[in-house]
Amino acid sequence: MRARAVLVARRSLCTGPPTSSSTPTTPPSPLEGVKVVDLTRVLAGPFCTMLLSDLGAEVVKVERPGGGDDTRGWGPPFLQGPGDRESAYFLSVNRNKRSITVNMKSERGRQVVEGLATQADILVENYLPGKLDGLGLGYQHLSSINPRLIYTSITGFGSTGPHSGRGGYDVVAASMGGLLHVTGEPQGPPAKVGVAMTDLATALYAHGAIMAALLQRSKTGEGQWIQCNLLATQVSCMTHLASNWLNCGVESSRWGSAHVSIVPYQTFPTSSGHLTIGCGNSSQFTELCARLGEAGLAADPRFTTNEGRVAAREEVVARIAAVLQTRSNAEWCQAFQGVSFPYGPVNKMSEVFEDPQVVHLPP
Repeated sequence: MRARAVLVARRSLCTGPPTSSSTPTTPPSPLEGVKVVDLTRVLAGPFCTMLLSDLGAEVVKVERPGGGDDTRGWGPPFLQGPGDRESAYFLSVNRNKRSITVNMKSERGRQVVEGLATQADILVENYLPGKLDGLGLGYQHLSSINPRLIYTSITGFGSTGPHSGRGGYDVVAASMGGLLHVTGEPQGPPAKVGVAMTDLATALYAHGAIMAALLQRSKTGEGQWIQCNLLATQVSCMTHLASNWLNCGVESSRWGSAHVSIVPYQTFPTSSGHLTIGCGNSSQFTELCARLGEAGLAADPRFTTNEGRVAAREEVVARIAAVLQTRSNAEWCQAFQGVSFPYGPVNKMSEVFEDPQVVHLPP
């Protein structure tokens, strides 16, 4: 059967007032008037385009007929709306967008997307390299009909190279880029981070590049092709651990919640849960010991420098842990009011949204 074009308007994904509206007392959003074609699915691409929508851009999300973005079915939990059911996962990265479904494999569908791109400022896609070229929707073609278009490709491994044809998934890029190797307890297996940070970091890189491209276009009048990929993002995010290897030949390892170069800087058990404390210098360590009633620990010549504390990590951590276990998170947070060293409880999601600072944060 010959493929038919399907162009179906879906209900707006906007969770608040239209992003283009403004009042005399409200300044216009930074990206008001900017049009974005969103050809992305799952997480990295949708998170990037959602950031643009939060800044006021008009985002049209193009989805496949019949099911749309795969994450619409990633549940439970699901949110039941009027005549529709959407996963909480999908809604978390697709607010403030309009959505349509288009069969891009048909000529009519290709024309629809081409028409959107002709009028757009930005197009973001996360197909396998070459896939959209085969549909007549690649950078070379669309930029020829809209030279101002900022075309952004998000892939797993880049557009060239031995892995370029492979699909990109956060946990795989995090594995190959070193993150899983350094995540988890020292004697345990590699562990993935609780949320897909490689995807999210790639989205942030893409978002920043798009903003820079908009600035450059205001000077040159020309768009460009931005290419981001998960693996390159993850390698760049290894920061000091990558530097340790490249510059000093020091291999990385797993430290649980602890820090390889700073002591104390980790999570400790308390009588009600866990508390994270970090002392970036000896003054903060002295203050911590005073608040714990262990002034003698800070006065010990072996522990007066961070280098000494790292060398005696097990003893220092054990003595601090013994004291912290005697009181609850709430009691320690009260006792630490006004200190210079950073601290905070390990919160469940329900506790996150009860934290007074989270409650205070502007919407």
